[in-house]
Amino acid sequence: MREPDVSLIGPGETAVQPIAPAPLEDVVIVGALSGRLGTNRAGGRRQIDADTDREAVLAWLARCADSPNTLANSRREAERLLLWALVQAGKPLSSLTHEDLLLYERFLADPQPAERWVMASRRKLPRRHPDWRPFAGPLSSASVRQALVVVNSLLSWLVQAGYLAGNPLALARQRRSRAAPRIVRYLDEELWGHVKAAIVAMPTTTPRERATQARARWLFSLLFLCGLRVSEVANNTMGCFFCRTDKSGQSRWWLEVLGKGAKTRLVPATSELMVELARYRTNLGFAPIPREHETTPLLLPVWWRAADHAGSAQGVSAPLTRAAIHEAVKLVFESAARRVQAQGEAYAAQADRLRAASAHWLRHTAGSRMADDIDLRHVRDTLGHASIATTSVYLHSDDDRRHGAVEGAHRLGWD
Repeated sequence: MREPDVSLIGPGETAVQPIAPAPLEDVVIVGALSGRLGTNRAGGRRQIDADTDREAVLAWLARCADSPNTLANSRREAERLLLWALVQAGKPLSSLTHEDLLLYERFLADPQPAERWVMASRRKLPRRHPDWRPFAGPLSSASVRQALVVVNSLLSWLVQAGYLAGNPLALARQRRSRAAPRIVRYLDEELWGHVKAAIVAMPTTTPRERATQARARWLFSLLFLCGLRVSEVANNTMGCFFCRTDKSGQSRWWLEVLGKGAKTRLVPATSELMVELARYRTNLGFAPIPREHETTPLLLPVWWRAADHAGSAQGVSAPLTRAAIHEAVKLVFESAARRVQAQGEAYAAQADRLRAASAHWLRHTAGSRMADDIDLRHVRDTLGHASIATTSVYLHSDDDRRHGAVEGAHRLGWD
């Protein structure tokens, strides 16, 4: 394939070098690939000032600047499409055809060549890291579908804005919507026990080891007891905890969470969670209970110590990034996997499942546990679901009871 007429200028660099997949903000597109002469460009009046594909994508992303999670997801898919068009297809985004997007759909399921597109560690890295790549690995069928939903939204908006003449993805065969499958990416009781044991067994000899163990214990407490998303851990503060007295005179703690879609919800802060919060804050050198409107992030970097800030939690503004939280979770899962694998070859499948787990598995685990024993309306409101239908996918116990009933009563009875 010919070298595309594209250049990348890295941060702090003055020389121009051939492109490799790079974050959208670092890509400088010149010449024919800029999209100024794209074959799918609209000829009428535009509703946006963008004159290049990159500018048009940035205009689309600007719509969700007030929703960090939506912005990150939208940027990821737009970035992947734009880079694939330039580097793999050798044409601007505004020249992509229906056939190109069919090839792109297959590419998402197996991004090749892997050394160009996939991070070697298979883990998320900061966008400015030299080993950053657009993919952490091949996408599942569900993830491919979700990626194309975002791409379709981008292309449709660009048509509506008068930038593109048409949306080539609109020609794709419309698939009949299917009922949401049961959640399978969660930890059963045994695997969850291995994870907790791995955290308890973390070394605590040095101050840094003690801080790392304390942070891991608090992080997994938040993810499991509250069912939070990683973005919600990263973007909320300890000042979101508050206490109020109910009609019976009992004091109850709550966590007010700003979540997906900039929606606020109240999550019950159980007595167990409040004990873990006090434990974590004491380890940092803070008072056990946060002050009203305290700006301390829910999770702090290991290197941050209250002693370095005159013992005050006020004014602290050093939260962990989403990527750093994902990495902290994966390290715990890897530690648990090694402990399980050490028990023998018979435990290899369990170890593999732990290595495949992510932070969102803990949200699913929390939902599955709660749905078995708590009114689904309470689970819906705690997790921030839009409807009971979304929450009902966690009802594994119904399936288990049905299996037991069929097992006991429905038999063939071969001699």
